Amino acid sequence: MALILDTGPLYAALDRGDRDHARCRRLIEEAGEALVVPSPVIPELDYLVSRRMGPAPMLAFLRDVKTAAYRVADLERMDYVRIVDVMDRYADQDVGFVDAAVLAVVERLNEPELATLDRRHFAVLRPRHVDVLELLPV
Repeated sequence: MALILDTGPLYAALDRGDRDHARCRRLIEEAGEALVVPSPVIPELDYLVSRRMGPAPMLAFLRDVKTAAYRVADLERMDYVRIVDVMDRYADQDVGFVDAAVLAVVERLNEPELATLDRRHFAVLRPRHVDVLELLPV
């Protein structure tokens, strides 16, 4: 099993001033499973971190990737098929590429939970492999 990480918890864990910092940092540090970051999350994280905190936190995150503290899940061709389906199906909810890609990776890896702070989107998305995703942190 693995814990798939969306952008929000990664950002909050890096930003000590974020209101969700403590619970996201604890979730990541205490995870008893592999930490998996869908590849589209990384540029989104970089954008947020570099705008708000400068380059140091992103470098720290990338060093963690380099030492295998996080595993990056690249998208596969079939993920793009699912991404188009999700973006089309939930167009009225304004579900974008990164969220659709995260869902595609969660489904491909058959994971029942997702670390995200984006309840607005992920509470309405219906995965193919479970009735509903368990969204962490609670």
